[in-house]
Amino acid sequence: MPFSSRLHQLIDAAAPYWAGEAAVFEAYWIWEQRTRESDLAWLNHQCFKEIWGSGVADKNLGLFLGPLEELKAAFPKIDVEVDRHEVLGLAEALWAEFAHYCAFADAHDGLLLAGEPRINPKRLKWWKEDEELANVRYGHIDRHGSLGRRAARFTEGGYCTLFSAGMKLKDHPTPGHGRADGLIAQACGKVYDDEFGHMLKGIAGLDAEGLTDAEWKTLAEISVEQLRYRILMRNAQFGRPLEGARLDDALAGRCQPVRFDYERARRAA
Repeated sequence: MPFSSRLHQLIDAAAPYWAGEAAVFEAYWIWEQRTRESDLAWLNHQCFKEIWGSGVADKNLGLFLGPLEELKAAFPKIDVEVDRHEVLGLAEALWAEFAHYCAFADAHDGLLLAGEPRINPKRLKWWKEDEELANVRYGHIDRHGSLGRRAARFTEGGYCTLFSAGMKLKDHPTPGHGRADGLIAQACGKVYDDEFGHMLKGIAGLDAEGLTDAEWKTLAEISVEQLRYRILMRNAQFGRPLEGARLDDALAGRCQPVRFDYERARRAA
């Protein structure tokens, strides 16, 4: 399946910002201020994202309760008003998102010392930069409708840079952090294939939307805005390991672009 020139342009616009997000993780793994406590903090935040989402789920229900309520509402309508496969998709999405929460929650709890409390959804808290990202996304949805939702889906996950970066720790652990790196790599490996395939399907499907040139332009502009906020969100999540000129470069789109896997995207479509 060929990709349109407009979709190529959108991906090219996003790729340096995906790289900017990846730069946060590269800086964190070797950061002198990294500790067990800082690992627990970012894993806690990641668990929040896996349960509550960030501008891509219902703002009151999140990624677990949202699909659960949809499933409850759909049950009496199966094969009457709602196709069974649509309901299956909801059930699969619910399972996948909760499995991702479990992966990072297991990594978090694996780092606890005796007597420290295990994580649970009620203990999860928003942090300012993630709330700002969500507000930008919800604002785009309010102003641009379906185009805003497409942008939120396009930017969600940041091309899975966290999961791909975390997986590499299995073979390249940071001295002094071997145990944590093993747990992080295991969690990221469990999530990566699900998230990468889901993300690629969403990107490849944009060409089928029949967008006008003006809509493609708007989609690119709001996507880049969201991706800048993603970098700020990730940097705060990990304790701000990226600073100064390196952070400025990431936010300005001056990082070496991530190479997009077009062949895998074609297979996913």
